[in-house]
Amino acid sequence: MAHKEGATEQGRVKAVDSLGAKAMAGAPIAGGGVVVEVREKKGPLRAAIPTMPFPLAVICLFLNTFIPGLGTFISAFTVLCGARSELVSERGVCCVFWLNVAAALIQILTAVIMVGWIMSIFWGMDMVILAISDGCRDQGLPQDV
Repeated sequence: MAHKEGATEQGRVKAVDSLGAKAMAGAPIAGGGVVVEVREKKGPLRAAIPTMPFPLAVICLFLNTFIPGLGTFISAFTVLCGARSELVSERGVCCVFWLNVAAALIQILTAVIMVGWIMSIFWGMDMVILAISDGCRDQGLPQDV
C-alpha cells in the first residue's frame, strides 16, 4: 500500500495540527492529522451554471422541480444580466448563455423518460448551493457547503 505525500491527482494534501493551522505536506505536526483538499472538475455545462442571488436560485429550483428545464432556462438570462459563472472568463457571456439554454433543452426533451426531470432538480440544487457559497464568501464565513 503506497502513501502519497504532496499533491494528489485532483487536489492537494495539507498537514493540519490540532489547532487547525496548516503546515507544509510532509512536515512534522503536533496532531498527526492530514487533510486532503479535493477540487471537483466540472464539464462545460456544469461550469456554466450562473451564481445568482439566493432568492432567485430558490425560485429556479422550484420551477425546475415542477416544470423541468424552466428554471434553467430563466437562469440562462441571468448570465446576460451580469450573473457570474466559472466559464464567463474563458468563453464569454454569449457562449455561457447558449450553454445554459442547451442544458434547459436537454432537461425538457429528456423529462419524458425522467432523466431530464432528475437532472433539472439537481441543476436547481446546484444553483442554490452556488448562491449559498457565494453569500458565505461575500460575508467572510467558512464555505463548508
